[in-house]
Amino acid sequence: MNSVFEWRNGSYLISTDKEKTDLKAIHQYLTRSTWASGIDINTVAMSIENSLTFGVFDDESQIGFARLITDYATFAYLCDVYILEEYQGKGLSRWLMESVHDHPVFIKLRRILLCTTTAPWLYEKLGYEPVNRENYIWTITRPDIYATK
Repeated sequence: MNSVFEWRNGSYLISTDKEKTDLKAIHQYLTRSTWASGIDINTVAMSIENSLTFGVFDDESQIGFARLITDYATFAYLCDVYILEEYQGKGLSRWLMESVHDHPVFIKLRRILLCTTTAPWLYEKLGYEPVNRENYIWTITRPDIYATK
């Protein structure tokens, strides 16, 4: 469960090693994202600590991220997936998702959930389907929870 997995592609690296994680870089992106606008750095740190994380690096610089909130046995929620804008269009998003899918924990999960309003075409290519069955998935959603009061 705590094993580090890494994938390399030229100067790019995807790693599950939390020691390589650049908390400030992740926070900087998330706080301007559509889904976590205004999130505080302590919340980001706690979310990383309690998740299976995938950092994307160009040499030493963090350029992307994804995390699975999981019980490591049957279920995961995939979230906080991003590649910095200046690195988009290079196939890194697909490579990141393929790496997540190749991880031994992901392979054995019964259900993986993803909520997104961006890049549905990417997720669809990887086997994700929209949930449109009435009374099947329920949620409490608070999109402005990090907004300044």
